Amino acid sequence: MTGARHRVVVTGLGVVTSIGTGVDAFAAGLRAGRSGAKPITAFDTTGFAYSNACEITDFDPEAWITEQSPDDLGRAAQFAVAASRMAVADAGLTEEQVRGVRSLVSVGTTDGESRDLDHLTGLQVTGGDDVLDAVVARRVWPGRLSAGIVRELGLEDVETVTVPTACAAGNYAVGYGYDAISSGDVEMALCGGADALCRKTFTGFYRLGTIAPDVCRPFDADRQGILTGEGAGILLMESLESALARGARIYAEVLGYGLSCDASHPVAPDRDSIARCITAAHRNAGIEAADVDFISAHGTGTKANDVTEVGAIRQVFGDELPRTVSIKSMIGHTMGAASALASAACALALRDGFIPPTVNHRTTDPECAVDCVPNEAVAADLKVVQNNGLAFGGNNAVLVLGRWDTAPVPTVA
Repeated sequence: MTGARHRVVVTGLGVVTSIGTGVDAFAAGLRAGRSGAKPITAFDTTGFAYSNACEITDFDPEAWITEQSPDDLGRAAQFAVAASRMAVADAGLTEEQVRGVRSLVSVGTTDGESRDLDHLTGLQVTGGDDVLDAVVARRVWPGRLSAGIVRELGLEDVETVTVPTACAAGNYAVGYGYDAISSGDVEMALCGGADALCRKTFTGFYRLGTIAPDVCRPFDADRQGILTGEGAGILLMESLESALARGARIYAEVLGYGLSCDASHPVAPDRDSIARCITAAHRNAGIEAADVDFISAHGTGTKANDVTEVGAIRQVFGDELPRTVSIKSMIGHTMGAASALASAACALALRDGFIPPTVNHRTTDPECAVDCVPNEAVAADLKVVQNNGLAFGGNNAVLVLGRWDTAPVPTVA
């Protein structure tokens, strides 16, 4: 593309999490250091030695999904649709206002509707119910995570994308939206990620020995792994010109992002690849490492991830590391929603001037020597924040957000 690029801002947030649904409840949960950990009820956990997760137990799809039957959507799509409606309302827009706008819907996911696939497997084992089998089969198409949003909002001039880059997919989706708006291809983007708790993923991580028995303790010397979680985070993004013209409240500016894919191992993270991704994000955002005020880490709480991620951060930042936190300690690992929800948390932190804590923390592992803001949020004057999303297969995506101010819009040819 030639000509001026548009600055991109976040003007609406929609979140569904185990510590609060809706932007105000989510922000309050982050500030309070609330934990969503509890025993799993989504599926039978007989045979597992431990079975905590960050499950959402108070979500009512009928409160949010009104233009289609919630039963036509799997649980992850229900989360995505609800979060999108929240984001539109939070941005001060009506559904009539967004209907004819040239737009993008981009949703990242790890599992799609694997919770429904769990159910189909159970039906096959027990002999099945043909009618229910057919209903569930219609819902498992991952494209419904984005198509369901389009149908609910009645969008008429829209591109829909479902991004399957696992646990970094939320950042990938937001980066896709950033490019589409900055280039002028679309006027509005609803981007983020969604996943639902499912037996398949819990069992996979359990067999890898990476499920914590009680809570998730990122960067802690006694960390024992992840807790699986669920939910959705959707960011409504538009150009700065559009936001200013309609007098919108601006949470943050999307400064840029970086991607990398080393593909060196199915599950083991690669330090050099992560470091390259961080450097690419800084370059794309036009910042230096020293400009970053805090890092929202991928921070899964596994032995390998935390050491490798901190090593990559140190490789880029040297010995002066920004505060580095993990909200997975509160909401669990929400898979494809993880970096999208962390992006929403970063936007709230920029707007409200605080850094969310890493809860459940007792003693920092010397190999992960960062200030993880243990257990209690802190006030902070923030200008630039970095959000890491790292995934199986070496799919990495790092997003950089900045506090918006009244600096003039640049005109870069």
